[in-house]
Amino acid sequence: MRLILASASPRRCELLGQIGASPDAVDPADLDETPRKGELPAAYAARVAAEKGALVAGRHPGALVLSGDTVVAAGRRILPKTETEAEARECLQLLSGRRHRVFSAITLIDAEGKARHRLSTNIVTFKRLDRPEIEAYIASEEWRGKAGGYAIQGRAAGLIRAMQGSHSAIMGLPLYETRALLKAAGYPLD
Repeated sequence: MRLILASASPRRCELLGQIGASPDAVDPADLDETPRKGELPAAYAARVAAEKGALVAGRHPGALVLSGDTVVAAGRRILPKTETEAEARECLQLLSGRRHRVFSAITLIDAEGKARHRLSTNIVTFKRLDRPEIEAYIASEEWRGKAGGYAIQGRAAGLIRAMQGSHSAIMGLPLYETRALLKAAGYPLD
């Protein structure tokens, strides 16, 4: 049984290893991830994960295809995967001292083409960040390409006052849900 990871994220590959799964191939989906007008964060994460899975499954008939998407949301606002210092600074200032949600959606398409979906909803609370803390985090460049401008598995962990939910989901792959889907599809984990 071949497992294809539809993601370019090295973190998702590492996380899969924690549950004893090793993809036979990594084949990232290249698609437009622009949110639709009025699209809410949870629906957006689920849609993007499903679209990535469907796109990659078409290239690997008969294989299990695992795809995912992680979204950081402040209220109804979907925060970007930050590419510039200005974007990262804006995200950190917005998240400073407040709770926000992290949605981590996964899709598993089985060998027969049936798609199964799961969504992990998590809450993260940052401490109130002062300017030097924000600037030090910006200087670390850890924020590059990260949803909401931070990586919970790195330096940002010291800035987080509270977390409810799945640490692995906030990192990019909800392991409990992923394991359950893989087991249900007959993928050997144990």
